Amino acid sequence: MKTIKGLLWDNDGVLVNTERLFFATNRELLLEHGIDLTQKQYFDWFLNYSYGAWHLLIERGYMEQQIDALRTERNRRYGEKLATAENLINRPVEALVADLWRRVPMGVVTGSFHEHFLQSHAGGTLAGHFDFVVSREMYAQEKPEPDSYLVGLQRLGLPAADCLAVEDSPRGLRAANAAGLECIVVRSELTQGCAFDGAFCIVDSVEELHGVIHSFLD
Repeated sequence: MKTIKGLLWDNDGVLVNTERLFFATNRELLLEHGIDLTQKQYFDWFLNYSYGAWHLLIERGYMEQQIDALRTERNRRYGEKLATAENLINRPVEALVADLWRRVPMGVVTGSFHEHFLQSHAGGTLAGHFDFVVSREMYAQEKPEPDSYLVGLQRLGLPAADCLAVEDSPRGLRAANAAGLECIVVRSELTQGCAFDGAFCIVDSVEELHGVIHSFLD
């Protein structure tokens, strides 16, 4: 088995438990406009692909300017929820990352804006174990396009063949694969039924993740 020289981590759903907050924020906003967003729709439109639920409002005649304003409002509300939430950091993953710190270069590749990333890590030490963070402001197209991971590889200064990605969503997996990365997928409550075709492996716990990563290091 090859030895890896770099790790790239997704943030939301892997390092921090924020997916429920983001789902709740989108659902709350859309309810005000007559749309009852379901968990299945959230998975399909946000975690599998990356186009959100705005198309439902466009079908109702909303203009692009209105959608932009609602997206901005959604992001504001999400920031408020992050600012008041407690215990968002995935503590078992924090322990794993602390163990890996300085053994292998690591970065975060996230679809979150930098402000939201900082809010989700407030009060914790997890973010300090990474060499860099690639946030939404730093690349053109969102996952499942490879842009974010290509920036991450540039920051690592390593070829994709020498690195691994850790993800929890189908769109993240496809983004990593499109950048040439092998990807470990950590299942969550929202993704239990997903096949994750193209994953290097799929794990259901941090203990399993620990074993897989260390098999590439030891």
